[in-house]
Amino acid sequence: MESFSAAALFANTSESLGRGRGAALPAPLEKEIRAIYQRSPLYARRFPLHSEPLQWSCYREMPVLTKQEIVQHGHTAFFADYTEIERGFAQKKFEYEHTSGTTSGPMTVVMEDGWWNAQTRRAYLAHPLLARYVDRPYRKCVLAPVGCSSNLCPYEDHPFPHRYFDGTVYLNLSSDPFAFPEAEWDRIVLELQAVKPQVIEGEPVYLSLLARALKKRRVVVTSVETVILTYGKASRQHSGRIKEAFPGAVQIDLYGSTEAGYLFVGDAFADNLRVVEGNAFIELTPWGKDAGEVFQINVTTRDREAMPLLRYFTGDIVRRTPTGYRILGREKDLHFRSDGAAVSAFEVDAALPAEFACWHWCLVQGSDNRWDFQYVADELAPKGMERAIALTLGEEVRVNLFRRKFIQPAASGKFALLKPLAR
Repeated sequence: MESFSAAALFANTSESLGRGRGAALPAPLEKEIRAIYQRSPLYARRFPLHSEPLQWSCYREMPVLTKQEIVQHGHTAFFADYTEIERGFAQKKFEYEHTSGTTSGPMTVVMEDGWWNAQTRRAYLAHPLLARYVDRPYRKCVLAPVGCSSNLCPYEDHPFPHRYFDGTVYLNLSSDPFAFPEAEWDRIVLELQAVKPQVIEGEPVYLSLLARALKKRRVVVTSVETVILTYGKASRQHSGRIKEAFPGAVQIDLYGSTEAGYLFVGDAFADNLRVVEGNAFIELTPWGKDAGEVFQINVTTRDREAMPLLRYFTGDIVRRTPTGYRILGREKDLHFRSDGAAVSAFEVDAALPAEFACWHWCLVQGSDNRWDFQYVADELAPKGMERAIALTLGEEVRVNLFRRKFIQPAASGKFALLKPLAR
């Protein structure tokens, strides 16, 4: 992370961002900004750019781009001639995906052919344990929502092994793992045994329930070296159950979005996430009244032709730590105590007693001072746990515990750990 006099604050290293002289922008950042202006007419319409060398004062005047604005204007606003893009779809030069609509309405994302694979490769190279899989054959299984954001996921019930693409098999055919019948879990476990993957990638709740299915069937898959937690926010409870199923595997947190690509990578729950430097410049904006080391992030994508993003507010909040960064989650999923402190899944995890174990939990706010802690577990929660959670949420807060057979995901198939009332 580097800061500059009168400059914006970035999570990137100085080697990646470059150093400006005085009030001037670093050359790599200015080069990317000008390339984005050339590729997409959207930005010149929002904020005309002069030809003189850019300064930080000019950068700060560039309006932040939001997902709501993209949804409002539509993805076609990024292109001067969208009929050319439509021809590109037919010729396989471009492809498109839809985001889940977690922060606003669903959004169409257009990307040039090969971009997702290229930025995924850069993300892998940014972590030493993932770098070993780059440019060599290896086996991977994916268990995530079917509309799983810029991967070749199955939209039809293709039988195995026809869901096996370039060493990767996509295990699930629907997007609510709590609704999978036992026969579906039988199929998934059987395919897992057949593939013998070195890597399992997935949404944490899906992987936790996979661990439950393996435990129930007394199946051990010894081939797994690496578990990639992505597509959603992981709890330490998910991580613990996954570790029980794959005790020899390391867990890696890979964080990003459909529209921006992978942004951070690090060891799960180690507070050492770092920027995938080749994918994006990540600006840090102090967040909250007493922000301290907490920031919202604005993303400027790198080397992207279709729908490049400039100062794009992802909705993600991060905390800077001595060893890197911790993702707190989406802004809308954070709770504020009466003293102004932000409560994320991290703080709730820390309040849960060591003897408590569950497959998934969700904390839902019903009123200003009442919350419901819903959990899926084999045993009842220990007595007094609700009080520990309540103390984390603030003064005069009451928490009720509800053991569930299932917790329903959003329409996208994704899960939220905290559901505070809309502010």
